[in-house]
Amino acid sequence: MIINRRSLLGLIAGFPLAKSTIATAVIHAPIRRVIGTEDGRKLEISSWRPDGEAIATILFSHGFASAPRHYMPIISAWVAAGYEVHAPLHMDSRDHLGHAKLQGMDSWAARIQDMRALSANHGADHAAIGHSFGGLGVLTMGGASALRPDGFAGSLRDSRTKCAFAFSPPGSTPPLIDKAGYGSITVPAFIQTGTRDVLTGSVDETESWQDHLSAFEAGPARGDRYCLILAGVDHYFGGLICDPSKTGPDQSSALHVAIDASLKFLASYGPSGCGKILSFTADSTAEFYRR
Repeated sequence: MIINRRSLLGLIAGFPLAKSTIATAVIHAPIRRVIGTEDGRKLEISSWRPDGEAIATILFSHGFASAPRHYMPIISAWVAAGYEVHAPLHMDSRDHLGHAKLQGMDSWAARIQDMRALSANHGADHAAIGHSFGGLGVLTMGGASALRPDGFAGSLRDSRTKCAFAFSPPGSTPPLIDKAGYGSITVPAFIQTGTRDVLTGSVDETESWQDHLSAFEAGPARGDRYCLILAGVDHYFGGLICDPSKTGPDQSSALHVAIDASLKFLASYGPSGCGKILSFTADSTAEFYRR
């Protein structure tokens, strides 16, 4: 196993979470608007706002070829808890008319532009959350040293990003990023994966899910890097997020654990958070680490 438990500065404890811990509410259809990017494209943004004043803002980046609408179990929980959420439709989405035109690293460059435009449009501090390819994007906003697209000047770090939560981000994936590149993350970060979140075709496919923990393991231990490992959970939570066609065993309970973890992380490290270290307790289906 990749994690060296003896070297961790944090704690491992049980985390008895139930569905009842997550606020539920009827979430209305998103408000859709169009903003401009630095490279002259029109970018569609879906926004959800809670009833009453928002606690804080989440900027969300979907996985490759997916779309914000495939993450409603997560987004609905955030909105019900009082957060406003803004999510771009990236060009690599199957819902985007231009996805078939992308070549090479065009998708990565477009995603950087998309999140830059969304952050500038919002103009205030935010939490950045993403899944898979979107997870790499938000960790880059938090300081990870990922590949700089041609023509980009300045840092890819976003000073408005106060924390980053990544559902199943890629591991070492040259030329996009290597493990050392994750060592430069400067904001509090939370990494989630599952023991069925494997990389098809890898040398040791059964254990390849551990590659997703690269962003947790790299760099100095500061006490604000967390990871969540969920037993039996795959990249799509059995089709509940990202790609509904990726069906599998029922993982709804595990998804509720991941959502609740994101809410606890936001309460501690988000723009309006208390700044206190997270405290967890655990059962046999979930492991938490801090370093």
